[in-house]
Amino acid sequence: MAGRARVQSLLRRYRLLLFTALLILLLQALLGWSFQSLEEGGEEKGRPRKSHLAEHNGAKDSDTSAARRSNASRKHGRWKGRMENPGVVGARVVRTATASRKSARKISVLPNMSNIKNLTKPRDPQLSILQHGDTGSVEGAPPPTDNQFLPKCEITGKEALSALSRANTRQCRQEIANVMCLHQAGKLMPRSVPRYCQTSGKGSPAVQWDEAEVKRAPSERPLRIAYMLVVHGRAIRQLKRLIKAIYHQDHFFYIHVDKRSNYLHREVSELVQHYPNMRVTPWRMITIWGGASLLTMYLRSMRDLLEMPEWPWDFYINLSATDYPTRPNDELVLFLTKYRDKNFLKSHGRDNARFIKKQGLDRLFHECDSHMWRLGERQIPEGIVVDGGSDWFALTRTFVEYVIHTQDELVAQLRQFYTYTLLPAEQLSRPTFFARKFESTVNQEVLGILDSHLYGEHPPGTPALKAYWESIYDITDGRNGLTDVTLTMYSSFSRLGLRQVTALQGAQAEKQCRYKAMGFPSSVQLYFYDDHFQGYLLMQEAENVATGQTEALEMWLMPKGMLKISGHTGPATRLLSLEVATEWDPKERIFRNFGGLMGPFDEPVAMQKWSRGANLTVTVVWVDPTYIVAASYDITVDVEAEFTQYKPSLSLPLRPGVWSVRILHFWEPVGESQFLVAPLNFYRKEPIKKGDSSWLHAGPPRNEYMDQSFQGLSGVLNLPRRDMAEQDSKHKAELLGRALEDWTDDCVGSFWSVANLCTSGLSSCSLLPPCIESSWSSLSPDPKSELGSVKADGRLR
Repeated sequence: MAGRARVQSLLRRYRLLLFTALLILLLQALLGWSFQSLEEGGEEKGRPRKSHLAEHNGAKDSDTSAARRSNASRKHGRWKGRMENPGVVGARVVRTATASRKSARKISVLPNMSNIKNLTKPRDPQLSILQHGDTGSVEGAPPPTDNQFLPKCEITGKEALSALSRANTRQCRQEIANVMCLHQAGKLMPRSVPRYCQTSGKGSPAVQWDEAEVKRAPSERPLRIAYMLVVHGRAIRQLKRLIKAIYHQDHFFYIHVDKRSNYLHREVSELVQHYPNMRVTPWRMITIWGGASLLTMYLRSMRDLLEMPEWPWDFYINLSATDYPTRPNDELVLFLTKYRDKNFLKSHGRDNARFIKKQGLDRLFHECDSHMWRLGERQIPEGIVVDGGSDWFALTRTFVEYVIHTQDELVAQLRQFYTYTLLPAEQLSRPTFFARKFESTVNQEVLGILDSHLYGEHPPGTPALKAYWESIYDITDGRNGLTDVTLTMYSSFSRLGLRQVTALQGAQAEKQCRYKAMGFPSSVQLYFYDDHFQGYLLMQEAENVATGQTEALEMWLMPKGMLKISGHTGPATRLLSLEVATEWDPKERIFRNFGGLMGPFDEPVAMQKWSRGANLTVTVVWVDPTYIVAASYDITVDVEAEFTQYKPSLSLPLRPGVWSVRILHFWEPVGESQFLVAPLNFYRKEPIKKGDSSWLHAGPPRNEYMDQSFQGLSGVLNLPRRDMAEQDSKHKAELLGRALEDWTDDCVGSFWSVANLCTSGLSSCSLLPPCIESSWSSLSPDPKSELGSVKADGRLR
C-alpha cells in the first residue's frame, strides 16, 4: 500500500510538472504571436490619414539636405520585422517592452549563445587599423557575426536603448549591441595608454615665414604633394575650378566621391582619364560630418597612397570641393619644403575640459545607418591629453607611414578612441594657404576675386565669368532622386517650353518647329548669373512632328517676380523682400529650394528681408487659394534685424493653387507675395489615379489649417467671397490626365516664363539657335571650369 501511495504521489507530481511545462510553452507561443501581430499589423488599424504624407514623398537625391532630413525622420519609427527564427521572438519581446515602458533600462541576454563568435577573435591584420572588435562600423568592415539581431549581453543605459529602438536596419541594431557589449565588458577601448612624451601642455613650435622668401629659389628639392580631395554632391564645375587652381604635373590628386553622389562619381571618373596624376578611389564610402567613417576614409586613402610607388609624394593634404587656395601653389611648396619635417593642423586653443564636454568626447558614439548614435558615457583613457580642432591638415609622408604601418601600442589604442590626438600638436596660424567654405550657388564672386589675385585678370571677352550651372538631375540617376513635386514641375516646364517653340516669331509659317516630348527631361540644371538665381535649364528630347527626327532642346524657365511692396511711408518701409519656400538655410540666409517648388505636403517658410531702421511689429497673414485665412501671427523687427522667418504649423495637405502672404503694419498693407502650391501629377512617382486626386488636392480636413480660426480677418483684408472659389477648387480636385496637366500648366505658367530655347545639335527648326552659341545654355563655353591640356609650365592655368 505504501509503495502504491508513493507511485500515485509521483504521478501527481509529474502530472503537475507536465501541466506547468505545457502552460509555459503556451504562454511563450501566445506572447510571440501577440508581439508579432503588434509589430506587423498594429500600425494598419486606426492609421491616421496623415500617414499618407510620409508615403507620398519620394526620396530626393540621397545627398541632398531634403533627403537627409527625410532619412532622419524615419529613424523614429517602430521596429518592424518578420519572425525568421524563434530566437527573434525573444528579442522582439524585449524591444517592444522597452519601447512601450519608459521605465525599462536593460535588454536581457538571449539564451543559446553557442552560435555566437568570440567578440575578441583576431581578424585580418589589414582590417585591424580600421576597426576594433566586432562592430562592423563602416563600409569595408566585416559584417556582424550573426544575421539576426541577437544581443550578446545585457544592454543597459537609456541612450543605448534609445538608439536600438530608433535604428533603421537590423544590421545597425546588431552593431550597436556589439559595441555596447564590448564597452560594458571593458574591451572596446583602453583604460590607459602609454605616454612617451613627458612634456606637459601643448606643443607649439614657432613657424616663421618671411614674405621675402616667396621669391627665393628653394635650397633643396621641392617636395611633391598628394592632395586628397573628399567630395560629395553635384557641383562638378566648382570641383574642376579648384583642381584648375591647384594643379601641377608634379603633384598628385586622389579623389574620394561619397557613395551617395553617383552623378559626381561618373563625372570625376571621366575627368581623371585625361591626367596620369589623378585617380579616383576604387572604393567609396558614405561619410558624415563628425562620423568615424571620415577618419576611416582618410586612413584607407593614406594606405592606398603609400602603396603607389609611381607616386613619390612627400606631403598629404586633404581638401574638399568647397576649399580654394588663397596663395599660389609655388608659395605652398616653398613653405612646406622649408618645414618638410613638420605636420600642420589647427588646434581649438580653448580650455580642454570645456572642449571635451562640448564635443561629446566623454560620450560613446557609434556610426551606422548614416547616423552617429550616442550610446552613453565613456572614460577618456589615462595617459593622454585630448586636443582637437580643424578637420583640415597637412601631414608628412613619414608621419603617415608611422600611422599606417606602426605596431606601436599608443597609436593602435588611439585609433580605437577615434580622436584628433591621432595627429601631432603642431599648430599653424599663418600664413594661410587655403580658405573655405565657398559655394558657387551662394556666392561665386569671391572665387573670381581670388582667381584675379592669384593668376591675374582673365582676357577681355572671356565668357561665363559670372555664370554658374549646377546639375540637380540627370537621366542616368533614375527617378530615385526625384519627388512627386519635382516630377510634376519638370514635366510642366517641358510642356511649357515646347509650346513656346510654336509661339516664336515665324514659327507658324515654319512647320518644322512643332515638337512632341519623348519621355521625361534628360537633365535639369540650376542656372545663376552674377550670384542671382536665374531659373532652371531642362534638356528635353523631342520628336520633330514634321520630320519624325529626334532632337534635343534645352529650355530656360525663369521665375516671375511675385512681390508687391506698398508705397506707404514710415517704419514699415524697411521691408525689402518677402519670399516663401522650403529648405531655409539660416547660416547662408537663402532657400536651398531654389524657385520654391512646393506641393501639398510641403511645409513652407515665410522669410522677410529688412533694411535697418526703427523697431516695428508687423502682422503676417497667410491666405489659401479659396480665401481661407490659414494663419496669422506677429513679428517684432529689431533695429539691427536683417532677416526674419517663421514656419507656421499648417495642417496638411495644403490646397493646391495660388497662395498669398501679406505683411501688415497697424492693419495697413506693407507688402504681399504670392507662391504656388502645385497640384501633383504624380503620387508615389506614378501618374495620379482616380481616388488619389480627390484627397491629395482637397486641402486639410474640415478646411482647418490650424486649431485657431482666423477667418474673422476676411473683412479687414477685403477678401472675396469664398463660395465660387471653393466650388472651383472642389471641381479641380477631381481632375485627372490631360485636364490635370492643363490645370497644372496654367498654375505653373503664372509663376514661370520660358525665357529662351536652343538646340544641342542639328535641328530642322531654323528659329532655334545652337546651344553652344547661347550664353545662358549649360552647353556654352565655361573657361573658368574647363581644365584642358597641361601647359609647358606644368599647370592648367
